[in-house]
Amino acid sequence: MKGEEWYQADEVAKEYEDKRFSRGGRLIDRREKRAVLGAVGPLEDKNILEIACGTGRFTVMLAERGADIVGLDISAPMLQQGRKKARDAGVADHLEFMRGDAARLPFPDDHFDTVFAMRFFHLADTPAAFLSEMRRVAKEQVVFDTFNAASTRSIYNWLLPMGSRLYSRSEVDRLLDGADLELVDAEHDWILPYGFYRKIPGTVAGPIRTLDTAFGDSPLGDPLASVSYWNTRVK
Repeated sequence: MKGEEWYQADEVAKEYEDKRFSRGGRLIDRREKRAVLGAVGPLEDKNILEIACGTGRFTVMLAERGADIVGLDISAPMLQQGRKKARDAGVADHLEFMRGDAARLPFPDDHFDTVFAMRFFHLADTPAAFLSEMRRVAKEQVVFDTFNAASTRSIYNWLLPMGSRLYSRSEVDRLLDGADLELVDAEHDWILPYGFYRKIPGTVAGPIRTLDTAFGDSPLGDPLASVSYWNTRVK
């Protein structure tokens, strides 16, 4: 995985959310949470696994809404932050955080109703293997997001020392076929890349996001979107 050592550092875990989801990044946080809630649907008593749960942004949110959820991550410091967040939210008894490798999930086949991963596949060196493993432990649904090749993300990516894996629609289709998954629906968003919003104040980001959304709703919006949210079902 790209940036694996960096991701597991104590100081990164402590500053992770403040750096990514403050200022204009709050817009990203809200949109990603809406994407997850919209894809997963009714949560009461649903058994869910989150891959690369990080500090538990989604794990805790879903537990608060009635899901039975496990959050898995490779970073012990990230999981520590997630457990604190769960305690603060009063849901520590309703979820489980586990340290583990997404390439070798420690669960039997068809164990979870839904398996999802956000902010994961742009770091994946072997995405087909990861997606197949997610599908193995899912009974019904797999949800994930990708950064897209034909977008402004490619310019931003070029400027980053670590970069991200970018996906074409044809590559996503091949991944779904290889994992025996069927596309239910997809949402495409963010003409401007995430990194742009994280660098600007929220008061500036709001009006720019309004213009971004308006362009995204045009016929050119989907082809140029920098992020896609994929909702799939097990065949």
